[in-house]
Parts: sequence; C-alpha cells; structure tokens
Amino acid sequence: MTPDWLPPVLLTLKLAASTTLILMCLGIPLAWWLANTHSWLKAPLNAVISLPIVLPPTVIGFYLLLLLGPKGAIGQMTQSLGLGSLAFTFYGLLLGSVFYSMPFVVQPLQNAFETIGKRPMEAAASLGASPIDCFFTVALPLARPGLWTAAVLGFAHTVGEFGVVLMIGGNIPEKTQVISIYIYEHVETLEYGQAHLLSMGLLLFSFVVLSILYAVNKRSRGVF
Repeated sequence: MTPDWLPPVLLTLKLAASTTLILMCLGIPLAWWLANTHSWLKAPLNAVISLPIVLPPTVIGFYLLLLLGPKGAIGQMTQSLGLGSLAFTFYGLLLGSVFYSMPFVVQPLQNAFETIGKRPMEAAASLGASPIDCFFTVALPLARPGLWTAAVLGFAHTVGEFGVVLMIGGNIPEKTQVISIYIYEHVETLEYGQAHLLSMGLLLFSFVVLSILYAVNKRSRGVF
C-alpha cells in the first residue's frame, strides 16, 4: 500500500527537477547576456527577474492565475492551441515555479559570469578561439561554483514553494498537491503529528542541501 505522503513528495521532486532543468537552460544564456551587456534593457530586465524576491507569493500567484485562466493571455493562447487552460494543472505549476524561482538561478549565474572578468575570454580569443569556444571552454568551467549554486538554490526553492503553487494549482491530490500544500492540509485538520514529521523532513532536506552547497563552493574556490 502506497503511503499517503509519497505522491506529494514525488510530485514535488518532479516539479523541482523540471523547474531547475528549464531554468538552467534559460538562465545560463540570459545571465551571460546580462553580465556582458551595456544595453538599457539590463536594468528593467534585472528588476523583472528580481520581482519574486520582494513580492508576496500570493500576489505573483494571483496574477499568474489570471494569465493562465480562460480569459488570460496565456490561457487564451493555450486554448487556441487545443491545450486547454493551464490553471490547476502540473504544467501551470511548472510555469509559475519557473518564474518564481528565476532570481535564485539567474542571479548566482550572473554574479559568476561577472566575476570571471574579460581577461580570460580575451586571452582565449587571442589564441584563435571563437566566441562559442570561449564560452564553453573558458567561461562555463570558471563559473562552475555559480552553476552549482544556481542549480541547488533553484531546486531547493521550488521544493519549498507554497503561496504560488496554492494559488495556481490549488490542492488536487496526485495532480497539484505538493509537499508544502500537503503539510498545510494536515495543519488545517489539526493533524499536527503528520505535519511535524513532514516539516522535519523538509527542514533536514534544506539543511543537507545547503551544507553540500557550501562544501562544494568552498572546494571549488580552492580549485580555482
């Protein structure tokens, strides 16, 4: 018999892994551009990326719910493509998580690329390396600590999401019920024993993840 807590845990891990993968694919080129551009778009784009840090999750979730709903811009587009509304689905949660966790991935990557400076890239270029070769053979290896930090923070932050996923996905078992919502449900029904057990699990998970992150970054700084 499957334990009640297993589906929310598996759904949370699936959501966190998918969000991290998408954010790393989008975040690396975006952070590289932000680290090297002098465009006037840099400041407003950085502000948009940082919005989830300062806004209440319920505000972000509310506007995302409107966008994903039948009358929202994204909702109308997905319905015209025959995909239906993304609100209260896993893919809606995924879209919201990508936006909500974006600063925790893009900012460490941008800082890592800015720390490298222009000298290593100019040295590689002077030896005949193309810009793409410079990026993959110089910039990415030198930014490895930032890559680790971005991936770990993106994954851990998605695991701990509550307000955004509640607004966009509600609490549908095996569809949108992630571990934080499952804990909230136990608290609402005064089942504090289960809530305590699951909360301790999340607390230990966060501690282990952050400990590994600091250990890896310390080792990387020693290597580079």
